[in-house]
Amino acid sequence: MSECKETAQTEKVNILFHIQKMKIIKLKGSDNIEKIVAIFDQYMMFYKLPSSTEKYKKFLSDRLENQDAIIFLAVDEHEKPIGFVLNYPSYSTLSLGKILVLNDLFVLLEERKKGIAQALINAVFEFAKQEDIIRIDLCTEKSNENAQKLYEKLGFKKAFQYDYYSYDLKK
Repeated sequence: MSECKETAQTEKVNILFHIQKMKIIKLKGSDNIEKIVAIFDQYMMFYKLPSSTEKYKKFLSDRLENQDAIIFLAVDEHEKPIGFVLNYPSYSTLSLGKILVLNDLFVLLEERKKGIAQALINAVFEFAKQEDIIRIDLCTEKSNENAQKLYEKLGFKKAFQYDYYSYDLKK
């Protein structure tokens, strides 16, 4: 994106890109927690989970304070949150390096098809390069064809050599 430009960073918030009338911020600590909670609540409701802003605020605050997650937030020219991507750092034994799990990506319905998801993923790519991360993994619902097209357009490949399993401990 030729319209992207790196901008200044403050102590708690790192503004990565200004894209047209949007900017992407890397959240640090609990600053901007109210902004991310508002859109995270909408994300959870999108997946048919109940609205629970206090519970989500604690979860996200803990992730940020403990540096368990890397969150990029897209905001419009009025500082309204319009999208986010939440990533978890990990390691790969076989690859002998740091990896990043792109766990959650969400853009408000009315803001889709404007390049926001791509800009958020590009912010993840830039962060990964700076941190010497060797791979970014993600998964998506098999029915989410729009997301799959975007991921493949950006260079993600399906990992056919692996089957992923999950064991629910809350049964």
